Amino acid sequence: MTLVTKSNSRMRNRIFIAVLLFALIVPLKPAYAQDVAGPVYIVQPGDSLSSIASRFNVSLNDLMAANGIVDPNQLAAGQQLIIPGLEGVTGILNTRYINFGDSYRSMVRQTQVPEDLFKKLNHVVSPSEFYVGVSMIIPEQQQSQYNKRISPAVGESLLEVAVRNNTDPWALVEINNLHGSWDGLPSDTLFAPGEASAAGASGLPSAFISAEIRDLPIKQGGTGVIKIATQPDVQLGGVLVDRPLHFFPNEDGTQVALQGVHALLEPGVYPLRLDATLPDGSIQSYEQLILINSGFYQDITISVPSETLDQSITEPEIQQILSLVSPVTDTKNWNTIFNLPVAEQFCITDWFGIRRTYLGQGSDLTLNGFHSGVDYGICSEANPYDIYSPAPGNVVFSNFLTVRGNATIIDHGWGVYSGFWHQEESYVTAGQHIETGELIGKIGGTGRVTGPHLHWELWVNGVQVDPLDWLIQTYP
Repeated sequence: MTLVTKSNSRMRNRIFIAVLLFALIVPLKPAYAQDVAGPVYIVQPGDSLSSIASRFNVSLNDLMAANGIVDPNQLAAGQQLIIPGLEGVTGILNTRYINFGDSYRSMVRQTQVPEDLFKKLNHVVSPSEFYVGVSMIIPEQQQSQYNKRISPAVGESLLEVAVRNNTDPWALVEINNLHGSWDGLPSDTLFAPGEASAAGASGLPSAFISAEIRDLPIKQGGTGVIKIATQPDVQLGGVLVDRPLHFFPNEDGTQVALQGVHALLEPGVYPLRLDATLPDGSIQSYEQLILINSGFYQDITISVPSETLDQSITEPEIQQILSLVSPVTDTKNWNTIFNLPVAEQFCITDWFGIRRTYLGQGSDLTLNGFHSGVDYGICSEANPYDIYSPAPGNVVFSNFLTVRGNATIIDHGWGVYSGFWHQEESYVTAGQHIETGELIGKIGGTGRVTGPHLHWELWVNGVQVDPLDWLIQTYP
């Protein structure tokens, strides 16, 4: 009896050891990863788990379960998420922004994503929803090599188009989902294998070769960069929201316009129009709606001296500033990102775009507005009071203003201006040329302030924009 018991004990020990060794050699997959299949979405900056779930029409719980997520707040840009419930879709789901000249039909043709799948992934209700700056989801494994855009001219057959572009009409019919060789309409955007051609490559009128809006979607208080390639001797103009665009020749042979978007502009869709004046004086125009996103600015209330809220003083001062920053000079004085206007030992005491309600001290006067620049304060004795020019330019104003105190304005060219308010002293005079990093003033507490600081303001074609954007990337 004892021998049998010992034998059974040894057998159980052997089984236990074998199971343990198997577990160490072949680790079990986490429960959440079993039987889960689906395409992978790469998290974009600004995404949340709930917004991703909503975008792909899946429940938050299913999305969390498919990815083994316990805390929905633990999400980082670049993270890969399995999207459950998308039968028949595999691979990586890429994000692509609609640019100027793109349309629903051209996106489907170029990406070669089946139309029903394209609609499913992007919840397309109407092709009219295709605004510049709206993001689209494109499966990576179905990315197309058809990057050559072509457009039939008036009276040109599909055969002639095919010969001109070194392909055959039946390939164009298949690639572009046409009903037949007779189905190519004049000025329609078609795609073919190869690189973009020089003429008619954008689906825009013939004067345009290409058009690109950078850093989509544009936010409230952001800077729009519009880069256009045209046929020779074409002059450009246009409108973004309600501001006329000014184009300048770029180093790469394109023409570029910089335009600020007002921080108080309501998020939504607004017009973007390009006008091309040909050498014979004729004009070709193209208009498309562009999405303007929220800047997510906070609201605060502050108390200031009542005399600085008197509109008989504030309004003429605003008009004076506008008259100074409105001229658009042809010379671009900068070539790199802008520098800090203060020493490296700095602190920011107030950010661009914050909505402000000003209360007049000793009165019932109030004034609503927004913070139109970045405030650099004196946060310790180690902070120097020096102010430096962030980029080269010409001084167009250096004097005292009631609200802005001792003020300096520098014209950097192409409609870009820097304003420096509330200085204790200004060391420059109007007409003086300034280089990057040159000492121009001293931080102070003059004008409408609650304490000493530098208010740095940046204007782009008559609109204040977030200066911090210009410290991290080069424009244009």
